[in-house]
Amino acid sequence: MQNHVLNYLDQIVAVKPEKTAFADDREAMSFAQVSAHCRSVGTFLHRQGVYKEPVVVFMNKQPREIAAFFGVIAAGDFYVPIDEEMPASRIQLILNNVQARILICDARTRETAENFEFGGKVVLYDEICETAADEEALRDIRSRAIDTDPIYIVFTSGSTGVPKGVAACHRSVIDYIEQLSEVLEFDEDTVFGNQTPLYFDACLKELYPTLKFGATTYLIPRELFLFPTRLVEFLNDHGINTICWVVSALTMISAFGTFQTVTPKYLRTVAFGSEVFPVKQFAVWRAVLPQAKFVNLYGPTEGTGMCCYYKVDRDFAPGETIPVGRPFPNTEILLLNEKNERAKQGETGEICIRGTSLTLGYYNNFEKTGEVFVQNPLNTAYPERIYRTGDLGRYNERGELLFVSRKDYQIKHMGHRIELGEIEVSADLVEGVRLSGCIYDDIKGKIVLYYVGALEEKDLAVALRNKLPRYMLPNRIVRLERMPLTANGKIDRVTLKKEYQNT
Repeated sequence: MQNHVLNYLDQIVAVKPEKTAFADDREAMSFAQVSAHCRSVGTFLHRQGVYKEPVVVFMNKQPREIAAFFGVIAAGDFYVPIDEEMPASRIQLILNNVQARILICDARTRETAENFEFGGKVVLYDEICETAADEEALRDIRSRAIDTDPIYIVFTSGSTGVPKGVAACHRSVIDYIEQLSEVLEFDEDTVFGNQTPLYFDACLKELYPTLKFGATTYLIPRELFLFPTRLVEFLNDHGINTICWVVSALTMISAFGTFQTVTPKYLRTVAFGSEVFPVKQFAVWRAVLPQAKFVNLYGPTEGTGMCCYYKVDRDFAPGETIPVGRPFPNTEILLLNEKNERAKQGETGEICIRGTSLTLGYYNNFEKTGEVFVQNPLNTAYPERIYRTGDLGRYNERGELLFVSRKDYQIKHMGHRIELGEIEVSADLVEGVRLSGCIYDDIKGKIVLYYVGALEEKDLAVALRNKLPRYMLPNRIVRLERMPLTANGKIDRVTLKKEYQNT
């Protein structure tokens, strides 16, 4: 029985040792090299007496960072990825939370790492990866591993401003990778183009299937996402045929007319998630890649990544929402209303997840864990955890799950319950709007819509009057040169709120 994620690496290095596993624009690592580095890092940590502990990995995004992750796991520990693009204050909060004894850095991040308040030891990856592997010790560590041992902690934003560390284990990651691979039909010929930072769980979609199938992952330089034409050329230069990106990364390409200059020649699978894909922009992608498979993915970090999928099999009219579809095998979605009963057909309820893919909870935070990882209210016979996502959804007439909005984005305005996401969808449909983000000022009771596009603010206001009821119309509309995005590509509504408060 599969109970350890590094079994994938052991199996593939035996049959494809020299094939490129992970590469960027500077370096490529074969499966044999990844395995060797993994065993060296694991041995170093073992000799430091670090076992079943967090190990911080603070490296520039590169193939060696991935090998560092696997080395931490080989030592029986769990990796905590941080990145230089993260605010220093956030990194310090993470270091304070995990209290690790080892921080692995590279030459570029070493000086920064040594400036943090860190009571442990800072080590250089390029030195520890030369450690002679102790195969007997590594085998002994592996023999004692069980599938509920944690393998990583990734930090999400907390509502109080304090980041929450989500701890995932072998069992949840293996279940996720097996189901995702079946849905998206990965194989040994898959060439991934990784978009997301490695300190988010989203990169799981590439990292572990690469090991499972002997595929190849290219880490796309983050600066290319500011230059759409160069980005598509990178995809073509490396024969990338599979991407699993956030929606904003895709709309940046289609909205700026990139396809008039260059098109992705090899793409056969386009998976997207994290935000609602505006139908107008989605239609552009589908027209350019009529033979490609498009899959909408949905899921939270607390569920080890994605838990629902929808393989696009029809056209969508303006104003329609692309479904998130159905749960992965071995996962159940419970749509619960305010009475903790199953929501009726067409009724909006909170999306809750049941299944093996649930993570262990929040590291060093039992209180927050207990608030959202709760007993299944539909089961009063025995203990059974579910995760309350805080997302609202409903089923359409086809029985497909639709994402409605975050509970946080549902407001009460002028006596009406309003989904801010519905306003954004209407704005995105207007010709001349590339991307929009909506916030609500709770104190003044004002809806504020920000957008990027060529359309004048007054013209967008007129267009929305023909699409939205009066009580949903924004009280203020602001055009931006660039929409602020979080590191993983979602609209940064916290920054939008600060922007509004400062004007």
